[in-house]
Amino acid sequence: MTAGRIRTDVAHNARVWNYWLGGKDNYPVDREVGDQVVSLYPGIGEVARADRAFLGRAVAYLAGEAGVRQFLDIGTGLPTADNTHEVAQRIAPDARVVYVDNDPIVLTHARALLTGSAEGVTEYVDADAHQPERILDAVRPVLDLGRPVAVMMLGILNFVLDTDEARSIVRTLMAAMPSGSHLVLTHPTLELGGGGNAEAMEFWNRNATPPITARGRAEFASFLDGLEVLEPGIVSCASWRCATAVEVAQFGAVARKP
Repeated sequence: MTAGRIRTDVAHNARVWNYWLGGKDNYPVDREVGDQVVSLYPGIGEVARADRAFLGRAVAYLAGEAGVRQFLDIGTGLPTADNTHEVAQRIAPDARVVYVDNDPIVLTHARALLTGSAEGVTEYVDADAHQPERILDAVRPVLDLGRPVAVMMLGILNFVLDTDEARSIVRTLMAAMPSGSHLVLTHPTLELGGGGNAEAMEFWNRNATPPITARGRAEFASFLDGLEVLEPGIVSCASWRCATAVEVAQFGAVARKP
């Protein structure tokens, strides 16, 4: 059945991810599929938590040391603790944050739960990552594309199955950004361990939406072409500027547009 555009009979990534993070914004089908994925790949919960922690560290660096005041978070997912605007505006109350997602339940919860600082701006755009020009048109009234922007694409390019299309999306977005902008990426991989990950992804693609793909280091690096990859480079997202973290099967990187 559906509630508006919301499908409650098919597991959806945003809601399953919310379940793995301990949230309550999910349906029985999301929990059933989520539990099956965990049985195939027990480390998926650690991946979800590591990806979220990476977001916090990356945004804190960008809003703090790098002095970025504008954030474009594409594929935001359901709100949880320490969302992009909360981390950024704690450090820089005047930070402007635009969230982009095309799942109606995500947008409903985002509008209801996410409120920004009085000095800053927090906005939401209903758009698909496959349509970068539409995203750019929608954010121009909110973000000044003449000033640096941090483009956040955490766990989103893995839902763009064609690698050439994924590269084109990144190129289109970053071409519109000025020097000093940053790209923040995470992406699942089979190259950092996690024996059941491939089988879990196959199960996901048969039973949930949207379909997903893993990529290797070379493909991940190609999304960063023309940008200056910041230290420590392309690493497990759990290890990015976090020396004590356990490695998870998810690449993470932050890169600067020269």
